[in-house]
Amino acid sequence: MIVSPIFAGKRYAVLGLARSGMATVEALAASGAQVTAWDRREGPREQVADKAVIADPLEIDLAGFDGVVVSPGVPLNTHPITEKARAAGVPVIGDIELFALARPSLPAHKVVGITGTNGKSTTTALVHHLFERSGIPTRMGGNIGLPILGQEPLPEGGVYVLELSSYQIDLTRSLACEAAALTNITPDHLDRYDSFADYAASKARLFAMQEAGQFAVFGCDDAPTCAVFEAETARRAAGRAVCAETEAMAQRQTGWLGLQGPHNLQNAAIAEAIARELGLPQDAIEGGLADFRGLPHRMEVLGTFGGVTFVNDSKATNPASTAPALAAYPPNPGRRVHWICGGLPKGDDLDDCAPAFGNIVAAYTIGEAGPRFAEILAPAMAVERCEMLCEAVPRAMARAKPGDVILLSPACASFDQFKDYEARGEAFRQIVAGLTGSVAPSHEFAARSAA
Repeated sequence: MIVSPIFAGKRYAVLGLARSGMATVEALAASGAQVTAWDRREGPREQVADKAVIADPLEIDLAGFDGVVVSPGVPLNTHPITEKARAAGVPVIGDIELFALARPSLPAHKVVGITGTNGKSTTTALVHHLFERSGIPTRMGGNIGLPILGQEPLPEGGVYVLELSSYQIDLTRSLACEAAALTNITPDHLDRYDSFADYAASKARLFAMQEAGQFAVFGCDDAPTCAVFEAETARRAAGRAVCAETEAMAQRQTGWLGLQGPHNLQNAAIAEAIARELGLPQDAIEGGLADFRGLPHRMEVLGTFGGVTFVNDSKATNPASTAPALAAYPPNPGRRVHWICGGLPKGDDLDDCAPAFGNIVAAYTIGEAGPRFAEILAPAMAVERCEMLCEAVPRAMARAKPGDVILLSPACASFDQFKDYEARGEAFRQIVAGLTGSVAPSHEFAARSAA
């Protein structure tokens, strides 16, 4: 775990003992801090009783505390801890701020911070992949994978790659990243903010914490992101704030099996800009883009068997999130997508997907939405009504030809047949492995879903 003498003798209250809260208590206690911890569940309280005083921060005097550390899931705009801490003059922070405070005591390193409404998980995993395959010591954390305080510190020259949600940025005050990225800003999680402008301002704070000479890259495809880019350009030297250059990379994308589609072109452009800034050679970057497999259940390439590529996009639980996956595989020269879709519907149409219908050879409908989807799709493509995923995959394989793509991108929730989208994606993985004789790949990390 990451420990630091900067915390020795200081007092912290930790509210919430899920993964990041547990790691925070352990890191602070090991650093010599006096820790008070609380969770409404008895089990987690018992787990840390030997490391912390068990008490609810809402019911104790916070005077003299150096910080109240809360989970990113705590809504600062409505939770009473916000006002109580403010009245006591105590900052409300998160584990990322503790990491920032510990940085001076760690071996010399660099930090990459990546935020955005969409694409930040893939971009974070891709940046981590580029450094890891190049032999650079690296850790990935924040809103993805393991809590950063629970991981072992890197040796000198290492790179920490952090995915940062707006919630985590709200709880951070002093993280000056050597390189930072903003993928995009679109309306999301507005129950946590008074307005969309406040949500956008939260994202912008990641860059305000940087020094003027540090590097920032932006996906300049939406007005709010462009506004942050322009503000940062005004306060930095030339070349220290840049837009991701997607146009120059488009011809190379055909060789990146796990990074298809316009949205992934932007993710790749951002990752390449960061990798170049931190010194990776171009051949290493290109190799990493080519062999990146993708995040679990997010346009994840399971492999190519008999010339047919299998893609697991189970996280696409509505038509809007399926649309980019369908658009990622245009005719070459003919239609090549075999689309497995359906589940528990979130609406009554597939209008968001319609622009990509020309890419689809056939649809294989499953689940509760299957009959309705079949009616919608039949005028535009061949449709096979399958009901079950285990029926759809072999039917798609029977029809697919070399060069085709079998894509699970359901455009629906999973709860009619599966526990969650992850269980659905794992079922697809196992079915493909069984039918192709391949070994189902494993994954080292999972992504959370905060914005």
